[in-house]
Amino acid sequence: MNTELKRKLINIIAVAAAGTALVVAAGEGAAQAANKIVARVSIGEQRMHVIIDGRTTYVWKVSTAGRGYVTPKGSFKPTRMHEMWYSKKYDNAPMPHSVFFNGGYAVHATNQISRLGRPASHGCVRLHPDNAADFYELVEAFGPSNTSIQIVK
Repeated sequence: MNTELKRKLINIIAVAAAGTALVVAAGEGAAQAANKIVARVSIGEQRMHVIIDGRTTYVWKVSTAGRGYVTPKGSFKPTRMHEMWYSKKYDNAPMPHSVFFNGGYAVHATNQISRLGRPASHGCVRLHPDNAADFYELVEAFGPSNTSIQIVK
């Protein structure tokens, strides 16, 4: 699927979810879960489940912390986003489509695609470049305040 089509679909999902949230809010008065994204990262599975309004929409392979490093566990909100970032700590390593969630920790793209599905990072959550771009677009569309990044064992 080409990039432009993916972006249009992501925007359609965001608009549809917003409409659902309004209907739920008007009809039942309980739109707390509506119009939200949860990125649940399972360190044990090395997978990220992207849940939009309570429905698992994507499941992607990730790489979390390799031996000697730690990926922080907990529930976080995105704190900042950069289409392209270079690590100040690790020799200006490129971190495309970075969604930072805890200090210097981020969900971002990697060029080490063959290592996805097993621990390999310095603590960040690495994604395939296409998936990182999609996640970045989703967070932009829904907003960081409506996004939760949950990292579990």
